[in-house]
Amino acid sequence: MQWIAMLTMLIDHIGAVFFSDQMIWRIIGRISFPIYAYALVQGHLHTSNRLKYLVRLFIIALVSQVPYQMALNPSGLNVVVTLLVAAIALNLLDRITSKVLSIWVIVFFIILMEVFPFDYGAYGLILVLLFRYVSSHDLVYGHLILNVVYMFTNNWILQMFSIVLTMTIIYGPKLWKRVESIRVNKWIWRSFYPVHLGVIAILKWIS
Repeated sequence: MQWIAMLTMLIDHIGAVFFSDQMIWRIIGRISFPIYAYALVQGHLHTSNRLKYLVRLFIIALVSQVPYQMALNPSGLNVVVTLLVAAIALNLLDRITSKVLSIWVIVFFIILMEVFPFDYGAYGLILVLLFRYVSSHDLVYGHLILNVVYMFTNNWILQMFSIVLTMTIIYGPKLWKRVESIRVNKWIWRSFYPVHLGVIAILKWIS
């Protein structure tokens, strides 16, 4: 799973920077974010220390910001910032017993992530919430509805391809478990995002 996430993200970013007229790069890249969203939920559920988990995300987000701005978006916040805020939202929701208050917390974070230039915006948060609280066929339907809404509101047509990952999780569990069992060295997993952005930024600068 981790290797697929890193490879498809690399393909996506190479396509965005160097081959923006060739959509196949971006189509393949649509698979990466759902994997990171899924991995975030699994990390949230199974980490032995959630504070350390948040701190690690914060460090990766901080280290990645300058390479992200140089390589992809000079005025945006990188995707790890999106995942960090989503993780904070999950921790808050776990502590809240009132459904009404939980809804208001979700609304607050949705507005926050739409007002500020988060990578993926509120879409990223909603997808994380789907992976956390929805299961089985409903997860596929939820992801599909989310993609359709953003296709019409943000013209995110390519994002429709991201549902392939969710369908694989739900309808191909045996295959998914085998892929998920292939682990990546923790330092490669944590450093890949800022390192690959830095390399792309350097190549973009010298080309």
